[in-house]
Amino acid sequence: MSSLDYRRRCRAGLSIFLLLALLSILASAQNEQPVQNLTQQSATSVPARRPRIGLALSGGGAFGLAQIGVIQWLEQNHIPVDRLAGTSMGSIIGVMYATGMSPTEMQKFAEGIDWNEALLPEPTYRQLSYRRKQDRRDYQVEAALGIKHGLRGPNGFNPGLGVGMLLDRIAFPESGIASFDDLPIPFRCVATDMQSGDRVVLRDGSLPRAVRASMAIPGVFTPVEINGHVLADGGMVENIPVQVAREMNADAVIAVDLQLPLGGHEQLETLTGVLSRAVSVMILQNERHSLALANATITVDTGNFSAADYDRVPELVRLGYQSAGSQAAALLPYAIQDDAEWQQYLSARNARRHPQPKEVQSVIVEGGDSDTDSRLERSLKSDTGVPLNLPKLETQLTRIAGQGEFDRLGYEGFTQDGVPALRVTAHEKTYGPPFVDLAVNVDGSGVAAFDFSAGARVTFMDVEHHGGEWRNDLMLGSSNLAATEFYQPIANTHLFMAPYAFASKLPRNAFDGQTRVAVFGDERAGGGFDLGYDSGRRSELRFGYQIFSGKLAPLIGSAGLPVLSGSTGEFRTRYVWDGQDNPAIPSTGIRIVASLARVLQSPGLVHPIDQLDVQTSTFIPTGEKTSLFLAASGGTTFHGTASQFQIFSLGGPFRLGAYLPNEFVGNDYGYASFGFRRDLYRLPQLVGKRIYWGGWYEAGSAFDNPDSLIVRGSANAGVIADTIVGPIAIFGSVSPTGQSRVNFSIGRLF
Repeated sequence: MSSLDYRRRCRAGLSIFLLLALLSILASAQNEQPVQNLTQQSATSVPARRPRIGLALSGGGAFGLAQIGVIQWLEQNHIPVDRLAGTSMGSIIGVMYATGMSPTEMQKFAEGIDWNEALLPEPTYRQLSYRRKQDRRDYQVEAALGIKHGLRGPNGFNPGLGVGMLLDRIAFPESGIASFDDLPIPFRCVATDMQSGDRVVLRDGSLPRAVRASMAIPGVFTPVEINGHVLADGGMVENIPVQVAREMNADAVIAVDLQLPLGGHEQLETLTGVLSRAVSVMILQNERHSLALANATITVDTGNFSAADYDRVPELVRLGYQSAGSQAAALLPYAIQDDAEWQQYLSARNARRHPQPKEVQSVIVEGGDSDTDSRLERSLKSDTGVPLNLPKLETQLTRIAGQGEFDRLGYEGFTQDGVPALRVTAHEKTYGPPFVDLAVNVDGSGVAAFDFSAGARVTFMDVEHHGGEWRNDLMLGSSNLAATEFYQPIANTHLFMAPYAFASKLPRNAFDGQTRVAVFGDERAGGGFDLGYDSGRRSELRFGYQIFSGKLAPLIGSAGLPVLSGSTGEFRTRYVWDGQDNPAIPSTGIRIVASLARVLQSPGLVHPIDQLDVQTSTFIPTGEKTSLFLAASGGTTFHGTASQFQIFSLGGPFRLGAYLPNEFVGNDYGYASFGFRRDLYRLPQLVGKRIYWGGWYEAGSAFDNPDSLIVRGSANAGVIADTIVGPIAIFGSVSPTGQSRVNFSIGRLF
């Protein structure tokens, strides 16, 4: 994950940062300041009649997976590896081999990884707690911010939660080693000291943290602090660590060069292209310096692949195998010719492996305050005294991270009082709490119907007791909202209480037939108190009482419509089930929102009324790129007559898109849509996720009694982009009766 990864995955924003950083780093890049001075190498037995062979594995994002095939070819041809050094992705491949995995096991492990999930900057949407899901759904700008030390964010796009746990799993059997020399194959990895610009060779301490530091691309992955050094990707100083292998007393070094053409002249016609090329050229120089020190070089031409092709493991392994085979003449002189000697080499290497404990007797948590550590220890107690299940443990830790306070959790084994134990390290986010979430919401159907608002949510966590949250919302623009809620779990259970207050002003269209005659301001200010049950991740049930003072007054036009004002009081029950996999554009899952209210008083209300409103959306994948979706909703006032503050409405994007918002109103309503969405284009990681195209048909009606029911329809087609500012949709809508609109939306869609 170094120069090759910069060119393909982070070409725009990261190139500018690296260019400025490397200008100062490379000036001192030839100096080395190890975290600890190298000591005498461990005496790994190597027969005197053959040279000690070192292997230098290079960085390069997904290209690095080809090095599994290189190792596979070396083993099949009895070429031993006595010393192993890796940088960035090369350090990940290197630690797999150094800890005793065979090439077949390495490939199987790499194929079993969900790389898209492992490289995410936070847990997946499904792994988040319900409260954090609310934040992602309501405030969809992907900007991690906090105000713990003033308004700031993390020092990298990705804290490495997923990839860190992969490294923990690889290294777990070797957790107790004193030095990387004690691995089945002595190992080193290279990182860059971001304070001095020096090369740092990591040889002991936490093996997963060392590898995590070696692959920490500046601006993409957060740096790793080890012994007071702030460390990042080693590719900036030694992308192919031949010199490190030499320093491990290797007599001969085989280097792997993941070669990617620099690109054509057209790349140099843009600013980002020039900056990207500059970074590539500077790192290419340290690669050439390293290759000059190698005894043999395996060149892997990666031209037909991308640095993000983690889903093409078998093809990349095959490429590495073939590349090594094409340079057999230079490699075979290092082979062990005698089969008995080769088996002796394998036996000696395997004898240095440490068995993984079958169970642990205790769990120790470090990294937080004493109360937090004790709480996490209690939540993980179920992992003691039972067969050790690392995937289950990783799921538990990921869900803890999904509560929002930690950006990384790692684990390792150790021995306590002579029995196996587990140590979990929790790393709290440095920039919060309080955390800040941002939103931009736009709904447009031309100049005459354009609404824009933007705002933020500030959340204070662990207020009074663990789990207590003070949530504050502010939205300004066409729609205005100020709200605050104090959420407090009751006695460490799933039950909670939540008093809240709010003030809002929203635009609301008024129609005479199909002609818009006015825009009203719907003003409300009040509060309420809820009691509820939070299941943890998927659902929430609330029951409470709300009271507010409301006013409906014309903002634009009037047509003689009256001003309506007064107080509203109601009992409310609300249930939400969220089983979808994405807050913006899901590919699978069901979401249900059901509300039941008993309205006791409201302006214009003659008698108390009961209201039920149910909204559902279901996404069903039909292939790797395509999902069908069905949305259905309906509401009723149960033979009552709703006031203007409770009336149902239809119209606008994703609510009959060929019509204006609030064009149809009534005491009851029904709505359904059916369609598909299909992947069109993968966006750069720093821009967003994907662009989709799709089509759907909507039908619905808002009415006062069944006899007046008229079903309207709308056919829609367009594109939706899942970006860092939220989903952006542009689509055309046409009704069977000829109404048509081009709709544009930013913000929550489904």
